[in-house]
Amino acid sequence: MSDNLIVILILFVYFSPLFYQLGVVLKERKRGNLVPLKKFLKIVKYSLVILFTLIIGFAILSHTNYLNYEKPLTFDQYDQITFENFRGLEFFKKSLYGNEQFAYVVVSIDSKFENNSVTVQSLFYPSRSFVYNQNTNSKELLTHEKYHIKIAELFSRKAKKKISELPSFDKKSINEILKQAKLDERKYQKEYDYNTFHSYVLSEQKKYEKEIDSLLDLLTNYKKPKIQFDAKN
Repeated sequence: MSDNLIVILILFVYFSPLFYQLGVVLKERKRGNLVPLKKFLKIVKYSLVILFTLIIGFAILSHTNYLNYEKPLTFDQYDQITFENFRGLEFFKKSLYGNEQFAYVVVSIDSKFENNSVTVQSLFYPSRSFVYNQNTNSKELLTHEKYHIKIAELFSRKAKKKISELPSFDKKSINEILKQAKLDERKYQKEYDYNTFHSYVLSEQKKYEKEIDSLLDLLTNYKKPKIQFDAKN
């Protein structure tokens, strides 16, 4: 059964009392009885309030699974990440080109300013990341998804390198560097998925793994999140 059909069926069942009450209203109106109309309008009001509440709750849980919440993880916790950390909810499970062996990971480059310093780090969001089958044992799939985390870390380090090369603490310049880093990271993430076909093209996957690991090694000096500028600047 398709997702759209399921939604239509749920809405039909939910609003079935309204359809019944509408029939009563039309029948009684011919007799001049307006009491059912008032009851109908009251039911409509409460039904819509409940429906909108459910939709908001549905949207919130679809974005972040607060029912099974785990705070964002930093890159130093990379080796500990497994599919058990993928806690996001997908209410209508989809397949990827007919294959149920898939997942998606949510990452970001986070920054925080404090006095003459800025902290930049990549974050992995467990409660927003999703795996179709929580019990999957596909090492290849897990590796592919975890390299998305490495990509975020790579562009986080690239940003820190550029920020460290600034002559002085300049919030505007730092924000411009971070903005460009996030744009470049998103572009690279999409190219990674496209060229590896979400891990199914093994040769491309290995190519990206080698490239990403090499670039991360070159930027080892920028592993630390915090960049402190001289207070005199």
